[in-house]
Amino acid sequence: MAATLETVSSSKHHEGTLTKYKIRSIVLGDLDTQFNLFLPANAAQGKVPVLVYLAGLTCTEDNGAQKGGFMRDAATEGIAILFPDTSPRGAGIEDETAAWDFGVGKSGAGFYLNATRSKWSKHYNMLDHVTKELPAVIEAAGIPIDFSRQSIFGHSMGGHGALTIYLNSLILGAKQYRSCSAFSPICEPSAVPWGQKAFRGYLAGGVEEGKANYDASVLVGKVKGAINILIDYGTADTFLYQLHPEVFLKAARDAGHDEVQVRVRCHEGYDHSYYFISSFASDHIHFHANFLKA
Repeated sequence: MAATLETVSSSKHHEGTLTKYKIRSIVLGDLDTQFNLFLPANAAQGKVPVLVYLAGLTCTEDNGAQKGGFMRDAATEGIAILFPDTSPRGAGIEDETAAWDFGVGKSGAGFYLNATRSKWSKHYNMLDHVTKELPAVIEAAGIPIDFSRQSIFGHSMGGHGALTIYLNSLILGAKQYRSCSAFSPICEPSAVPWGQKAFRGYLAGGVEEGKANYDASVLVGKVKGAINILIDYGTADTFLYQLHPEVFLKAARDAGHDEVQVRVRCHEGYDHSYYFISSFASDHIHFHANFLKA
């Protein structure tokens, strides 16, 4: 049975509405969680396609909604945007707040996976929360979103989440998402400190389990058939050593995915911030519109 939506706030935005909802999440171990949902004005006439935005480390459901600069173009294209939180909250697990880049951390570091270590597995299931629970809750509430026309994008840890969720859906034959894009994503988490910490902490099989199931640079080589991916990153990003976009691009090319299927763009002088994201937000919305409105 789907959780019941509680409206926290709602504001008119680019002739549509941006609403914050709260639910009691079954998937996250019976914890309260919140998400934002932008509905364009044309949702009043019928169901609209949806983009799922996954935020990064230290973020919540509010960062992308407030600072991403996505909604003007989404309103023009008639696309809804769903902004989930980045981590369960209130689990009270020992060491949950000990590090800024793990657990609840500074704000949220769920890494968009399903934990398999017993200490974390009751609550840290952001993968199922994003891909299964939230669509079911929204559909049960009668909100006019067409989840058969769905794409996904994200930033940093959320870019990792978007890439791995998209690629795994293709590998499994589910094709839940039509396209994927990412700003400064963690492309090879099994080889960098952020990803290694998450995999060793959340997964019973540690880095090897993470590499097999949640590493975009490995997963892209397993996809058969066409894919639709856009990645942007900046040369002044101080976290480039955590991202490895060049590794992902090589893996994609080695697997036969050409520049039409996988585009990785490098932007001179841009950093890791929402100033960078908002500078290229329009490109990403219009990229996804090509697939969502077809």
